[in-house]
Amino acid sequence: MKIFLSSLGCARNLIDSEIMLGRLKTAGAAFVDDPTDAEVIIVNTCSFIESAADESIDTIFELAKCKENGNCRRLIVTGCLPERYREDIVRVMPEVDLFLGTGAFDRIVSAVDGCPDTSRCILPDPDLLVPSGAGDPRVQTTAHMAYLKIAEGCSKHCTYCIIPRLRGRQKSRSIADIITEARHLVQNGVKELVLVAQDTTAYGKDRGDSSDLSKLLQSLAEIPPHPEPCAGSGPAAEPFWIRYLYGHPESIDDSVIRTVANYANICSYFDIPIQHAGNTVLKKMGRHYSRDDLHRLIDRIRTTLPGAAIRTTVIVGFPGETDKEFDELIKFIEDVRFNHLGCFVYSDSEDLPSHRLPGHVPQAVAKERYDALMSSQANISLGHNRSFTGKTVRVLVEERSEEGLFSGRTALQAPEVDGMTYIRAKLLQTGCMTDVRITDALEYDLVGEAV
Repeated sequence: MKIFLSSLGCARNLIDSEIMLGRLKTAGAAFVDDPTDAEVIIVNTCSFIESAADESIDTIFELAKCKENGNCRRLIVTGCLPERYREDIVRVMPEVDLFLGTGAFDRIVSAVDGCPDTSRCILPDPDLLVPSGAGDPRVQTTAHMAYLKIAEGCSKHCTYCIIPRLRGRQKSRSIADIITEARHLVQNGVKELVLVAQDTTAYGKDRGDSSDLSKLLQSLAEIPPHPEPCAGSGPAAEPFWIRYLYGHPESIDDSVIRTVANYANICSYFDIPIQHAGNTVLKKMGRHYSRDDLHRLIDRIRTTLPGAAIRTTVIVGFPGETDKEFDELIKFIEDVRFNHLGCFVYSDSEDLPSHRLPGHVPQAVAKERYDALMSSQANISLGHNRSFTGKTVRVLVEERSEEGLFSGRTALQAPEVDGMTYIRAKLLQTGCMTDVRITDALEYDLVGEAV
């Protein structure tokens, strides 16, 4: 069976797609890059915000054309879109043969085989699905780096977020299971492990044992590197990088900060989405910290690790956000000067608790606030990047962009969400580290020469 899979949304979704591909490969499936060649098409969807749901729907309708113009005999939609909209989605998408919710990823082989089911929409409780572990087959779709999901679900109740309903409560994997998978990835040449979960810094708090993110990071940092060194790296294999994404201000503690400081192969990189800095807005969001708490957290990180990169995400246009509260957010951003920042315009939906809050902000106003905030952050990012000019940094080379030009990332740049480092060189080996002298800085990217 020839299969094409389109994976949409975040890194956590990508891991689900890779696990599904692994199960299908074990069952004997073959994969194609052109959907018109596929006999079965799978779309793993996202519906976290309206734009993500729209992208999922557009992709489904576009790929459904392959049932008329290609070889496709079966179209399967998995993930968050069917989990969120449930049986209602069946009526509006007759082109789709089967929908699998977030608790049904383990049924992908029978879904592809066309095994009969009583419903076109299979929606088991996500809380009953055991998180994928080291024993599950996985087809890695990223070169040189790999995402490593350490927990599934979320037990917090932010009023703007649908994730707990789509993914269930937090369910952390054991440290031993994560280490087993990490060792396998490293021995297969992965140069960077990126830990992900819905609430990564809350890892282990649901297990009832002594597991926590600090202990997990320590165990990962002590895994031996791949035995074969890259060309030019010397006689010893170079340590791989470790970083985490999707932290939370409420669940990161000082032990994590100290552990990052104590291990050279853990990137000095903290991804801590704050969502806002106005105390009233934070309370309406269901975030249990204040602007002063955020200042203290960031001060502790920068005191312990002065060269650390701190990334955050914020929401503008949340119901009830006033001009004054937006100004508080802008001032906070300009005071703290985050290295990296992502911004979303609030996405409303009737199934969110925040939908019932008064004072919804007009989209035009929210967009103006978005533009103002990102303009301010662009100047901040440029200032951070200019501080690297003339310095030599270590870069993981990921791609040859063109003749004499390569691209990669420093330890202070996470994959996909941050900028890149462009390297002028005659020849570099992708998937390896190299020293780069930074010669120019852009708003989000660095430019340099291999040394």
